[in-house]
Amino acid sequence: MGKSSKKNKVILAPPLPPELDDDEIVVSEDDFDFVKENPQHARNIARQDNKAFDKFVTRVADHDDEKVELLYEERERKRRAAAALKPRNDDDLEVDPVDALPVKTLDGKVVYRLAKKARSGDEANGVKSRSEDKGAGATQGSQKEPKGRSNKKEDSKLQNVQSPTEVPKENLHSVVLEEVKEELSSDELFEKKKAQLAELGMALLEDPESNIRSLNDLLILCNDMDQKIVQLGIMSLLAVFRDIIPSYRIRQLTEKELAVEVSKEVKKTRYYEYTLIRSYKAYLQKLIALEKQPYFYLVAVRCLCSLLDAAPHFNFRESLLASVVKNLSSSNDVARKLCCEAIRSLFRNEGKHRGEATIESVRLIAAHVKLHDCQLHPDSIEVCLSLKFDEDLGKDDSKEDKLKPKKNKRYQNRDVTKPSEKKKIKKEMLSKARQEVRADLRAVSFTLDPKEKKMIQRETLAALFETYFRILKHSMNTSRFVHCVSDVFPGGSHPLLAPCLEGLGKFSHLIDLDFMSELIACLKKLSGYTDHQGEIPPDNALSVSERLQCCIVAFKVWRSNLEALNVDLQDFFVQLYNLILEYRPDRDHGEVLADALKTLLWEGKQQDMLRAAAFIKRLATFALSFGSAEAISALITLKHLLQKNTKCRNMLENDAGGGSLSSLVAKYDPEAKDPYLSGALATVLWELSLLQKHYDPSVSGMASNVLSMANLNATQNPVQLSSANPLEAYKDLSMGRELSKPAGKVLTLKCKRKRRSKEFVALSPDVLRKADCTVGEDELREKLQSHFAVLRGISENERLRTELNHTLSSINMYKEYKKQKKQSKKSRIDRKKVTRA
Repeated sequence: MGKSSKKNKVILAPPLPPELDDDEIVVSEDDFDFVKENPQHARNIARQDNKAFDKFVTRVADHDDEKVELLYEERERKRRAAAALKPRNDDDLEVDPVDALPVKTLDGKVVYRLAKKARSGDEANGVKSRSEDKGAGATQGSQKEPKGRSNKKEDSKLQNVQSPTEVPKENLHSVVLEEVKEELSSDELFEKKKAQLAELGMALLEDPESNIRSLNDLLILCNDMDQKIVQLGIMSLLAVFRDIIPSYRIRQLTEKELAVEVSKEVKKTRYYEYTLIRSYKAYLQKLIALEKQPYFYLVAVRCLCSLLDAAPHFNFRESLLASVVKNLSSSNDVARKLCCEAIRSLFRNEGKHRGEATIESVRLIAAHVKLHDCQLHPDSIEVCLSLKFDEDLGKDDSKEDKLKPKKNKRYQNRDVTKPSEKKKIKKEMLSKARQEVRADLRAVSFTLDPKEKKMIQRETLAALFETYFRILKHSMNTSRFVHCVSDVFPGGSHPLLAPCLEGLGKFSHLIDLDFMSELIACLKKLSGYTDHQGEIPPDNALSVSERLQCCIVAFKVWRSNLEALNVDLQDFFVQLYNLILEYRPDRDHGEVLADALKTLLWEGKQQDMLRAAAFIKRLATFALSFGSAEAISALITLKHLLQKNTKCRNMLENDAGGGSLSSLVAKYDPEAKDPYLSGALATVLWELSLLQKHYDPSVSGMASNVLSMANLNATQNPVQLSSANPLEAYKDLSMGRELSKPAGKVLTLKCKRKRRSKEFVALSPDVLRKADCTVGEDELREKLQSHFAVLRGISENERLRTELNHTLSSINMYKEYKKQKKQSKKSRIDRKKVTRA
């Protein structure tokens, strides 16, 4: 049985050597000469059938071909499985080809000998083992192997042969790679990545459609471990996206559109848009993630603001707006200014996004204010002052429809022949085509219809006033926020009230009349007015500037509606009369007070005589107590009131009773809360005589001009010195005062020594008589000479120091002149070189 099984066993031929490419075949010169001399042999070799040779070599006698082919496939499967299951020993190292000769097997593979790592215990005998290995290698090299040996014996001998050289501890390939990495410094690696970024960016800018896949490579570089590379990658992607983003919004394709077969150009465009959208989304997600890291915060915010400014019409605008609006109240001044400027640019340039981004941003700001309970930086609301609305936004469309001309009844009663069905269908098709064309034109040109524009502006205005009224309601409930920390944002516990009042004053003409009375009542409460005189409102945390702004907004709202409101504004006059005394220059804003004087007293109608006299007296006292900017605004208002109320000019007289005019109150009360009860007509403006000697010539001149009104008739007015209102005069004088300040203290070499002298004590004559003051004449002369010599030395020292300072300043000016001359000469040479090139 055993012999028969051995006879029936199929012995397969060894596997054929792998096919080699023409580039791997090396042809010697002898072979080339032989082919030239014997071309007939080359033709015979070329005519040979390689497949027939392979079939002949791999044949097995007395066996079916299909069975043999199955055996070949099974042998190949077993070989692959054995190779996959064979455990890889990490201790086996591949010897460098320079140190050991390879062995070529029958299938044509080149195999290098393997050797294991040297153990730590064998390190001491390293030199001895190397010498022994070298000797063994020499004896083996001298011996020659006899021919005709079998393959099994040769393979077994090759396995038993020791390696001729000592192998290092680590893999030679990994050692070489580590050495190369060590040689490449970090700077070279940084420059290499930097050059790669520049190359990818330039390729995208040159031809975006062909190199759109480079966006993925740039995104991969943004995930680098080096922070500088990440920063450069983000900025590079920003420049690329700003340039390649199209001027339209890419929409997602429907299933029907994807099912339709399209041309290659359309497929290429779709792939470009798909890759662009995917990369842009990944870039925004990366920026939002980096925004949370302190190192990348400013860079990420700058990129987000730049993208919002450049492409507010593109996809994922909601994510951009959410990130930018969130940083409007950032504690970082640079980031906050960047976000504010981006939102202002969005409001100004509505042609880029058809106004849709404007309403989205205003709604996000409103939600942000509601979420943080009005405790945000004032800049987050101040950006809304850049909004623009049409003047006719408050008008109703129903009135416009009523004004349309009606058709003639005779024409309506006339019988008109009904058009045929074909004409109807034709008209409907034409109207649909026109509507589609108009819609496409509007989508491309970003222009809105008047109705759509008005609707968007109304929604924006509604969201804006919702925010403003929420802030006012929050400010009225001051009792809840008495214990709030007031140092987080400027403005105390109500940081958003000042920009809110400014916005209400600007857009007061757009407020609906139904809310006017409630708004006036709210402003009256915020200004601190109480019905009971002498009572201080409890828990009033508003500053003087904020209360003055409430009075200003109330008057602007009243005047913007053509004074149609039946509201008594006497309470705001009373509040202004009291707030003038509470003003402090180092705490409050002078511009707000000047604006209040301009709005309530300068621009108003002719004031009541008693109220005007009270304000004239209080403004004169105010001008005497504060600086020149506040004084000039008060004097201009005072002069205006005297021109409007000629009877109040009796206060310029010198008698104690204020001239021939008297009032209900016989004595002036400077601390009265109500201007009607102050009795200002019973006093004179003695402050103006002191203001004539003011150090500022503009203030003294204005005081003299006002005093000259006493000698004029009631119909005459003094010479007009300035036509500016109180606010303009305050700004001009405060700006001139800032410009007149020195830029900085100049350091000089002149340093006066402070002589510390004892306190001067006056002695009585009796003490001087009792004291012994007898001093010799020579001694006194010597002391006087030494004293005056010291004085002369001090004066000479001061003179020399002034000359030295003058010389040093001249030398410094000459050096600066030479430096500037050298730079100008260099720039001229560079220009000449450029022109020649």
